[in-house]
Amino acid sequence: MKKKLTTTTAHKSHYRWKRKVFVAVAFGLCFGSLALMQNQYISILNLPASTLALASPPPAQWPKLAFLFIARNRMPLDMVWDAYFQAEKENKLSIYVHSRPGFLFNKATTRSTYFWNRQVNNSIQVEWGESSMIQAERILLEHALMDPLNERFVFLSDSCIPLYNFSYTYKYIFSTPTSFVDSFADTKEGRYNPKMDPVIPVDNWRKGSQWVILTRKHAQVVVKDRTVFPMFQQHCRRKSLPEFWREKPIVSDTSKQHNCITDEHYVQTLLAQEGLEGEITRRSLTHTSWDLKVNREWERRGWHPLTYKYSDATPELIQSIKGIDNIYYETEGRREWCTSKGKPAPCFLFARKFTKPAALRLFNMSAKGLPRPDE
Repeated sequence: MKKKLTTTTAHKSHYRWKRKVFVAVAFGLCFGSLALMQNQYISILNLPASTLALASPPPAQWPKLAFLFIARNRMPLDMVWDAYFQAEKENKLSIYVHSRPGFLFNKATTRSTYFWNRQVNNSIQVEWGESSMIQAERILLEHALMDPLNERFVFLSDSCIPLYNFSYTYKYIFSTPTSFVDSFADTKEGRYNPKMDPVIPVDNWRKGSQWVILTRKHAQVVVKDRTVFPMFQQHCRRKSLPEFWREKPIVSDTSKQHNCITDEHYVQTLLAQEGLEGEITRRSLTHTSWDLKVNREWERRGWHPLTYKYSDATPELIQSIKGIDNIYYETEGRREWCTSKGKPAPCFLFARKFTKPAALRLFNMSAKGLPRPDE
C-alpha cells in the first residue's frame, strides 16, 4: 500500500513538471511573437514616405472626363473654369488645350494653375470653317487617348462656360454609355459635294454642332480615320464670309460653290459612315444661340452665333438656357426630349459664346460660385 502511494505521488509530480514546461514554452512563444511584431512596426515607421506610399493600397481610379479646349491664344475665361475645376477632388478630370503654335500656358499667360502646361505641343494654325479645325480636334484626341483613364472627351471653345457644377456634369455624362453628338440629315443644297461620292454617299451626309462629347471608342474612330477626313480636306470648303464681301463680290457665280463647313459635318458623317449612329445620343450638351432676329447690330449677323456681351449676362439668361428640355430638328421633323437616367433633365451643361466681361459678371453674381441644378 505504501509503494502504491509513492508511485501516485511521483506521477503527479511528473505531470506538474510537464505543465510548467508547457506554460513556459507558450509564454516564450507569445513574448517572442510580440517582440517580432514590435520590431516590424518600428521598421515600418522608419521607412521613407515614398516607400510607405508604394506599400499602401492604390486609391480608387475613376473614369475621367477629358476637357478638350480649342482656343485662339489665351483662355479668357480661365478663372471661371478654375472655380469649376476646384470642386473636383477625386482625380476625375484631365485638361488639354489646342492654341496657336508656340503659345504656352504658364504664370504669365493664365491665372489658373489648372491650365499650366496643358497646351498640346504639336498644335497647328486653325482657320474657321476649314479642315484645319478638324485636324486640331484630332490632335487633342490623340493626346487625351494616351491616358487610359480618359473615358469621355468633351470639346469646348474658349468662350464656353459651365452651367452646373462638376459633380452634376460628371454624373450626367456618365449616366449613358453613348456619345452626345448633335446629328441630323442635311437636306440643304450646296452643302454636300457630289465629288465625295462614292466614298461618302449622300445618304450618310450629316450636319450638327461641333461641340460633341465622345466615348473612348468613338474618339478612337476619329483618330484612326483615314478615309472620311481626306475627302473633307479635298472637297469640303466654305464660301467667303458675307461680312468680308465687297459691294461687288469677286466671286462671279457663288451658286456653284459648295458651302461646306467641316466642323459642322465631319464627326456626324464619320459616325454615320461607320454605322455607329445607334451608339450616340443625337444632341449636343453645349448651348449656342442662332436666333439672330432680335439683333440689329451687323457684327452679330452672318454665319456666326450670337455672342453674349456684358449687358446680356443676367440670371434670367442662364435660367432660360437651363430651362430648355427639348430640341426640335426641322429637317427631320424630330423632337428630342432631354433625359438623364431615364428622367427628364436639362438639355445643356455648357453654353457659348460669352465674352470675358459677360462671363465674369455671371460668375460674380453668385457668392458661392457656379449655380447648382435643382435636384
